[in-house]
Amino acid sequence: MANGQGGAMHESILIYRRFRYLKLALFGIAVAAVAYGFHSPLGEPNGGTWLGYTLGGVSAFLILWLMWFGIRKRRYGPGKVRLESWLSAHVYLGLALIIVATLHTGFQLGYNVHSLAYVLMMLVILSGAFGVYAYIRYPRAMTANRRGDSLREMMLQIADLDRQCRDMAMNLADEINKAVFEAGRSTRIGGGILRQLSGSDPACASAAALEKVQGLAAAAGGEDAARCRRLVALLSRKCELLRRARKDVQLQTLMQFWLYLHVPLSFALLAALSAHVFAVFYYW
Repeated sequence: MANGQGGAMHESILIYRRFRYLKLALFGIAVAAVAYGFHSPLGEPNGGTWLGYTLGGVSAFLILWLMWFGIRKRRYGPGKVRLESWLSAHVYLGLALIIVATLHTGFQLGYNVHSLAYVLMMLVILSGAFGVYAYIRYPRAMTANRRGDSLREMMLQIADLDRQCRDMAMNLADEINKAVFEAGRSTRIGGGILRQLSGSDPACASAAALEKVQGLAAAAGGEDAARCRRLVALLSRKCELLRRARKDVQLQTLMQFWLYLHVPLSFALLAALSAHVFAVFYYW
């Protein structure tokens, strides 16, 4: 994904076969909306009318089909349906559910298992929409941020700069030597989920060492001043690499994080949908 191909592929699903599945989704929405407009139930529209059951059945089928995609997409091979086709249908038919399922409810929501299924469905759709955005936006951002380097290559460069900084600091004041040693020892990339998502380290020891050396360099003279300037250049380069490495981790985490919401929410939706269907037919 990091080379941008993932973003290109996920962008292509939005225009697959000249928006084939967008057109299909819009057609389905139009049919549901026209039927809802002409429907004249006794009392307020709700999921218990013939149209409500019909739209509910369509919605339930779409939910199950969309969940099946999670299994089906792992079985691609020669002669089978293209991944772009399934993904495009998954995106647009999933979005169509927003309208179809809402019309199924007749805009009647409350504190019950039926509304719970509806809310969970909306959360699943929103998390999926963010997933599409992530796979279109972030691979390109990762490519631009890496500038031709992989994360491993950036880590190797950081390690080499640490060695150069320590060698340079050995000939300078103990205060500088200690700051540079601490910068190397305390360098952190990644960490907990919040740190990964932030893409930064507020307590970065390398940034603190750079600031300290810059301050001491102004008061240094002779050969020490020259060494300090070279050390400032090395630390600046290291801080820039750290910024890019942390940004890379952040983007990779964002590309995966939505799945930690989407998948559990999908199974919660399946459970709520089962309870919803059971309750409907049990009290029918």
